[in-house]
Amino acid sequence: MYGKRGILAQYRQTHSAAADDDPHRLIALLLAGVIEQVRGAGACIAQVDVPGKLAAIRRALDILDGLRLSLDHQAGGEIARGLDSLYEYASLRLVEANLNDDTARLQEVESLLAEIESAWLAIPQQLQTAGGSHG
Repeated sequence: MYGKRGILAQYRQTHSAAADDDPHRLIALLLAGVIEQVRGAGACIAQVDVPGKLAAIRRALDILDGLRLSLDHQAGGEIARGLDSLYEYASLRLVEANLNDDTARLQEVESLLAEIESAWLAIPQQLQTAGGSHG
């Protein structure tokens, strides 16, 4: 099991080249990782694999904690507060999904995080488009 602060370090080790060169990429990897774990938890519920479900939800919660810890509240202001609240809400829904074997709650979390991931992945493209007009 990853510690709350250890999840960022674990992803940096696993994806060191991408993460070290691009902090934006690290967050993208964390978002993809939490979505993958949520999907895995849903598959485990369908297969009545309780240990697998517990492990996947625990990893998803650890990654969400890592994402929360990565937020810069001073620089990010209202956006950082909003993301913090969203990650906290997603964590609560994961706990509820775990307690009730509720795949609808898992799908809700996956959908919320997929929207964040989509917006996050669009940022570099938007910056390149804006930067390209100077060339």
